[in-house]
Amino acid sequence: MNPLVQLAAEAEKENPLIPPWPELVIGLIAFVIVFGFLAKKLLPTINKVLEERREAIEGGIEKAEAAQTEAQSVLEQYKAQLAEARHEAARLRQEAQEQGAALIAEMRAEGQRQREEIVAAGHSQLEADRKAAASALRQDVGTLATELAGKLVGESLEDHARQSRVIDRFLDGLDDAASKAEATR
Repeated sequence: MNPLVQLAAEAEKENPLIPPWPELVIGLIAFVIVFGFLAKKLLPTINKVLEERREAIEGGIEKAEAAQTEAQSVLEQYKAQLAEARHEAARLRQEAQEQGAALIAEMRAEGQRQREEIVAAGHSQLEADRKAAASALRQDVGTLATELAGKLVGESLEDHARQSRVIDRFLDGLDDAASKAEATR
């Protein structure tokens, strides 16, 4: 046969998808060596790095949870302090209002007392002025009445004791008349 036909017949016998046995055995031995090397050297290092990463992540989570717990406690403290500050401010405001009301009441009482003192002083001053005016009026009226009576009678009424009696009777009569006039009103 022709060498070309013979080569084609041999090629048809061999399946190109199935490798020859010696290549298959050498490939399998190489695979086991590489897999063993990876399992002995590389895999523990990879596992160690993965474990460290996992611990770091878990530690980070724990730290984050601890930080969150701490932040929550700080927030609660802040809220408590804020509530206490608000309560204190309300208490101080209430005290200030009470003190203001007491001060206003005290100032009103002081003003009322001063007003009453001023009114009493005014009344006493008026009474003293009225008495002084009445006394001065008595003397002036007495002098004028004595002079008028002296002119009417034609004799001098210079006697002081007599003059005082006449003046007193005249003024008492005027006071009685004024009292009766006010009583009828």
